[in-house]
Amino acid sequence: MRRLSLFVMPLLGEIAMSKKFVFITGVSSGLGYGLAHKFIKLGYEVFGCSRRTPSELIEQGLNFCCLDLEQQSDSQEQFSRWIQEVTSFDFVFLNAGVLGEIKDMQECPMDYLKRIMEINVWSNKWIMDELFSGGRSVEQLIAISSGASLSGSRGWNGYSLSKAALNMLIKLYAGENPNTHFTALAPGLIDTAMQDYLTAIPSDPRYAPIEILKAAKGTDLMPTGLVCAEKIISVLPKLRDFESGSYADIRKL
Repeated sequence: MRRLSLFVMPLLGEIAMSKKFVFITGVSSGLGYGLAHKFIKLGYEVFGCSRRTPSELIEQGLNFCCLDLEQQSDSQEQFSRWIQEVTSFDFVFLNAGVLGEIKDMQECPMDYLKRIMEINVWSNKWIMDELFSGGRSVEQLIAISSGASLSGSRGWNGYSLSKAALNMLIKLYAGENPNTHFTALAPGLIDTAMQDYLTAIPSDPRYAPIEILKAAKGTDLMPTGLVCAEKIISVLPKLRDFESGSYADIRKL
């Protein structure tokens, strides 16, 4: 593992200003990778974790820790040791998550649903508990939610359930931590491996949103993780106009 450095490079860009430290989960691909890449380019000291190692980001300067968020007993202690020297984070992005399979709720075994909830909800709880421990400050925290948290579309089973729970988790932590601004942010469609899976599903009238995703694939309606990351960074100041703990959809900002 790369030795952690708390040296902060000079900041660049319009929104950088006094912001210096960023923490991101799920940095090996997709939106998490895009966010880490963009913040490193802006001169931030970026801490990121994922199961797979993002070698290119580490070469760019990422402070990386390999964590399996499904395994709390091992990962929480490792995470705590990893960030123990950091006294504050300016931005935190709780981005890691899993989709599961597209199928009816009645077809979902409990063990399957528990795994989705463990990764998409409960890992974010113990991460936030560690982040706020020992007097560490966090200025702005963004949890990546989804429009599926509100739509209740058939087939999105544990994913919709977990993202709805994540929205409430963020609202509860906002009430307990008034010095941090919290947002549960739906980032819109992003061209990731998750979309590769979804758009490969055969047409099924029970799961109508699949056809919308297929039509958006390869168009500006489904940008890459890097493009979406840039958009999210650009709206960070605007998110602070919302009450802390709110849900927001980037497509409506």
